[in-house]
Amino acid sequence: MNEEANYRLNVGLIIVNNCGKVLICKRRGINQWQFPQGGINESEIPLKAAKREIFEEVGIRSSNIKNLGKIKDWIKYEIPKDLARKSFKKKGIIGQKQKWFMFKIKSSAPITFENDPDAEFDDFAWVSYWHPISKIVSFKKRVYRDVLTELLPVYFREFSDVN
Repeated sequence: MNEEANYRLNVGLIIVNNCGKVLICKRRGINQWQFPQGGINESEIPLKAAKREIFEEVGIRSSNIKNLGKIKDWIKYEIPKDLARKSFKKKGIIGQKQKWFMFKIKSSAPITFENDPDAEFDDFAWVSYWHPISKIVSFKKRVYRDVLTELLPVYFREFSDVN
């Protein structure tokens, strides 16, 4: 088996509002926060997956977001064995290979979890740009730090006029 096959293709989603705050969501039933993210379906391009996942996970239609940018390369992380989903273990998946995007939400678009078939989240917050690093599980901290660092010029380009 190819080593890459052990990683599930996935998109990570950084959604910013007009005030420059980023959206983090709380996992249902536990006090763990993260950016929305989700799998890429077979024959789906990452951007299409990103827009689908934004609608499924937080209820934002693609007409209510603006694509600000994405990371250049894919980024991978491994999931600790004791935290991996049973479905991942069955398929031999040891981690995720992600393409991260940054989107800006239109101010009138509400956040809702009613479209998520997996009911992953039960709360959300708009927080400062670097705050999610302090909230994420330890095995994803490097990913968040790397992605936020790479996308910082994109963020500054969009919010250079925000006080």
